[in-house]
Amino acid sequence: MMKLKIKSGDTVQVTAGDHRGEEGKIVKIFPVKYRAIVEGVNMISKHAKPSAQNPQGGIVKKEASIHISNLMLLENGKVTKVGYRTEGDKKVRFSKKSDKAI
Repeated sequence: MMKLKIKSGDTVQVTAGDHRGEEGKIVKIFPVKYRAIVEGVNMISKHAKPSAQNPQGGIVKKEASIHISNLMLLENGKVTKVGYRTEGDKKVRFSKKSDKAI
């Protein structure tokens, strides 16, 4: 299993596909499938039956997942690669562009 270099709460940019260039915050990560849900990106329309939460039913917009290989971390508005290094006893993520800890 690959090491995931982005975490939920990170701001990312989509680097490939129909939504290339769009930015958003990671809401949830599915590590087994290597996919993530990004806020406001890859919106799909889903038909919903009437229920207690949605008494009218109808068409609902929601975010679909995107493969993690199509996402890059944003730092100060620019995309950057992420690396890991040890500082003392801790393992720290750092930006390869600015060499600063994230």
